[in-house]
Amino acid sequence: MTTTGGFVAPIGDSDEVVLPARSGARTQRDMEFTAFMVDAESTLSRTAWLLCGDVHRAEELVQHALVRTYVAWPRAREGDPLAYARRVLANARIDNWRRYRREHLTEPHELPSGEHASAERGHAERDALVRALLQLSPQRRRVLVLRYLLDLPERQVADELGLSLGAVKSAASRGLTHLRLILGDEMTTAGTLKEER
Repeated sequence: MTTTGGFVAPIGDSDEVVLPARSGARTQRDMEFTAFMVDAESTLSRTAWLLCGDVHRAEELVQHALVRTYVAWPRAREGDPLAYARRVLANARIDNWRRYRREHLTEPHELPSGEHASAERGHAERDALVRALLQLSPQRRRVLVLRYLLDLPERQVADELGLSLGAVKSAASRGLTHLRLILGDEMTTAGTLKEER
């Protein structure tokens, strides 16, 4: 049964709710955002997990970033929506860190699994990397994750984090040095984080 200005959605045996008809612009916006969300969710999930080291907290950060990006979709889609969402994600992580200032490290068996071959080694390396990243300052951690793990150019990292190019280079250099001290040279030279040539 249809009504003027909307349609009827049955809820139970006798209950019905009239939902408003959606405007064409709103439907187009929703379709654009849905396509973006499908493409970006795995990248945002990986970024969030690397920033916080906890699967559940990472899921919450991704949800928060997607909600904020949806609300600001007209502005976000004018530039790079993924960059906008990553910036929201990084800022949300900082806010969360400031609020709680405690990290709960994930047990290796609870880490997101990659491919089944050499899974144990992969888990151990990821766990070591996440634990090492958590020992860095939030700014250095964000720079390293965006620059080396997501392979963004220095200029884009600077723009996303609102830092100068020099600050990004300095944070990356000092962060890599600190990671090498924590992890030892074998992991960083084996390819987990590579210094730019």
